[in-house]
Amino acid sequence: MASESKAMETIHLDIASIREDFPILDQEVHGKKLVYLDSAATCQTPRAVTDALRAFYDKDCANIHRGVYQLSQRATDLYEAARGKVRAFVNAEEASEIIFTRGTTEAINLVASSLGEQLVGSGDEVIVSEMEHHSNIVPWQMLCERKGATLKVIPINDEGELIVEEYERLLSEKTRIVAVGHVSNALGSINPIKDIIRKAHRAGALVLVDGAQAVTHASVDVQDLDCDFYAFSGHKLYGPTGVGALYGKKDLLTSMPPWQGGGDMILSVTFEKTLYAGLPAKFEAGTPNIAGAIGLGAAIDYVSAIGMNRIAEYEQTLLNYATDALGAVPGLSMIGTAAHKVAVCSFELEGLHPHDIGTLLDLEGVAIRTGHHCAQPVMKRFGVPATARASFGIYNTPEEVDALVKALLKAREVFGL
Repeated sequence: MASESKAMETIHLDIASIREDFPILDQEVHGKKLVYLDSAATCQTPRAVTDALRAFYDKDCANIHRGVYQLSQRATDLYEAARGKVRAFVNAEEASEIIFTRGTTEAINLVASSLGEQLVGSGDEVIVSEMEHHSNIVPWQMLCERKGATLKVIPINDEGELIVEEYERLLSEKTRIVAVGHVSNALGSINPIKDIIRKAHRAGALVLVDGAQAVTHASVDVQDLDCDFYAFSGHKLYGPTGVGALYGKKDLLTSMPPWQGGGDMILSVTFEKTLYAGLPAKFEAGTPNIAGAIGLGAAIDYVSAIGMNRIAEYEQTLLNYATDALGAVPGLSMIGTAAHKVAVCSFELEGLHPHDIGTLLDLEGVAIRTGHHCAQPVMKRFGVPATARASFGIYNTPEEVDALVKALLKAREVFGL
C-alpha cells in the first residue's frame, strides 16, 4: 500500500485542489464523510461546469440559430463553440460530424433507426458483445426484429475480456454493423477497439463504438480508431446530465435520413414536400439542450486543462491500489479481471447480497453502485444476480479506498461473517 501511495505522489496532480472544485464532496452522509465511488454511473460536476450553466441562464439565455438579436447570437456562438470543443476532444475532422444528443443511449438509437433502416435487411447480421450495456443491445435487437436480421454476440472469457478469435468467426459477408463498447461499465475491461474496427471494415461492416465509459479515463481519437460512429454522454465526463454527443463520418451522416422531424432540421416546409437542412442540424430537431451542450464544453475544458494522460495515469495507479486493498478482504471475489481495465472494481462478498452491501456501506458514508448495472447478460455470464461496483474518478484518493475496505469489513462483522 505504501508503495502505491508513493507512486501516486510522482504523478504531480494536486488531488486536494481538484477535490475543492467539487463542492458536493464536502458533505456528510449519515454523519460520515461522503466517499463517492459511483463515477461510472455519473461523475460529479466541478464548479467550472456549474458556473458555465449559471452564466448561460443569467446572461445569455435565448434560443439558438433563429434570432437576429444579440442574446440569440451569443447563445448560438456558445452552443457552436461547444460543438467545436467536442470535435477537438475526440479529434473529429469537422465540427459538422458532431451531433448533440441527450446522451449515449439516444445516439445509439439514432444510428440504429436512421442508418439501420437503410443498411440492414432480411438475413443480414448485426454483431454486439456479451459485455454491452443494455443501451447497446436493445436498439439493435429492435432493428433486427423490424428487418428480419440476426443479432450475433461476441463472447467474453472468465477474465471479462472479449474472445477476439470468436469475433473473427462471427464476421461474414452478412455482417452490416458491429456495435461494441470501448470500455465495459460493469467490468471496467478495455476492449481492443482499434483491432475490432479494422477487422469489421475488412469484412465490409460499419462500426459504432459506445464510448460512454472511455472518454472519462483516456484520450479518444476517432480518426486514429477509424470508427464510423462514436457515442458518449456528458454526465460520464464531469458534465451535465441529459446531453451527449455522436460522432459520425461525414459521408455516412450525409447519406442517412433524419431521425426526428421538427424545427431547426429543415430548409423549407410545404404540405407537398420538406427539404432538410445539412449537417449537423439535420439530426438536431427542436430546441436542443443548449445549456447542457455549453456545460459539456466546459467539462471538456476542465479535463483537458488537467490532461487526459495525467488523469489516466493517476486512475490506473488508484485502480492498482484498490485492487490490492480489496483483494485482502476475506470472502471478496472480483468480477472482471481483464489485463487492461479502467478504474472500476466489481465484486462479490461471500454471504452478502450486493444490495445489502450497498445499504451497509451507505451507512458508513460510502456510495457504491449495486445491481446488474444495465448489463444483465454480463451477470448471466458470471452466474451472479448482481455485483457491487466501486468506480473511481479524478477526485478519489487512496484514503477513500481505505474507507471502502473498512466499511466492507464492518459489513462482514454486522452479518457475523
